[in-house]
Amino acid sequence: MSTSAGFTYDGDRFRENFADFEEKYGFHDMYTGGFYPYDTQEEHWAYWSRYIYINRYMDAPKPVYRELYDLVKDKDYFVLTTNVDHCFQKAGFDKRRLFYTQGDYGLFQCSVPCHKETYDNAEIIRKMIEAQGYVIAESGEMNLPEGIVPKMEVPSELVPHCPKCGKPMSMNLRADDTFVEDEGWHRAAQRYSDFLRRHQNMKVLFLEAAVGFNTPTIVKYSFWRMAYEWEDAVYACLNYGEAFAPDEIKKKSICINGDIGAILKKLK
Repeated sequence: MSTSAGFTYDGDRFRENFADFEEKYGFHDMYTGGFYPYDTQEEHWAYWSRYIYINRYMDAPKPVYRELYDLVKDKDYFVLTTNVDHCFQKAGFDKRRLFYTQGDYGLFQCSVPCHKETYDNAEIIRKMIEAQGYVIAESGEMNLPEGIVPKMEVPSELVPHCPKCGKPMSMNLRADDTFVEDEGWHRAAQRYSDFLRRHQNMKVLFLEAAVGFNTPTIVKYSFWRMAYEWEDAVYACLNYGEAFAPDEIKKKSICINGDIGAILKKLK
């Protein structure tokens, strides 16, 4: 869904923001660069601060999330998502009706982790960006002044460390068993569970919006199971090249193959 909204991780968008890293290390997309074993924390956070800023604090180029919000804002909805870019909330979705299961680019956590808290990173990410030579406009855009070559490291004093144990901080992203499920995560999980419990005997649409197969158990498989088990449930899948449903629920499914941004415009 974020890809449809313009949050692509390769191509021109990657080269516009990471040409220096591409030239030095030879990777050609943001995802690969995020796993690169940089020699220093200063370079690691130069890369990740750009990554976080453009994918979390800048607005998506296309209004795909807003199109979806306009369709459901007056309905009794809840959003279960594996996206970590905050696009739902920025588009107007009520944060109390959102469950970000896999984390948030806008949060740090202890890399150990020594405790189960997360920390907002907006201010320090902005400082890291500016320390590399970028200027952040009033619109939120990250720009590089003409003639300026961006630095590929941040000052040592900006490298984030855990306030309790002093070890390096990391992103609050579910990449391994160090992922922190903080109080906010558990409250959102409980709200989602309560929503399902209240609506189990009602007419429900399980709308799968451009979900891929990286983590299908969270949204796709659970939606299939509930659509099968709930008598008045309908399953809808909007996806480019992967719009299908199992035979067991085909009679109560709607599958539309295409770009979700284009599909939402037609639905409106």
